[in-house]
Amino acid sequence: MSGLIRQRLSAVETDLRRAITELNADWADRSISEIIDAMVGAELCHHPLYEKLNRLDAAQCQLDLGLYGMCADCESEIEPERLAQDPTEQRCQCCSEQYAHEHRRELRLSH
Repeated sequence: MSGLIRQRLSAVETDLRRAITELNADWADRSISEIIDAMVGAELCHHPLYEKLNRLDAAQCQLDLGLYGMCADCESEIEPERLAQDPTEQRCQCCSEQYAHEHRRELRLSH
């Protein structure tokens, strides 16, 4: 099972590396964590690739630790259909909805 997950995460990484190369070709050969650090240094934390890279890095670490598929918030199992749709998913449906709701509220409060 973890072999299949690794293949899916590898496919995500390949796609993200293509996009990163278009953003900055000098980053192409760096590790995911090094690219994340470089994006922070370049003040690109709001770039859509930044969140995707963080999610990929987290999923790879969780897989190595035997925690892949566990919700980052409530630690329950993430629904298999959510992981099938996005293998870097970090939250179960319930926590994802709560996070989205809280994030929208934070945006409203900051204006």
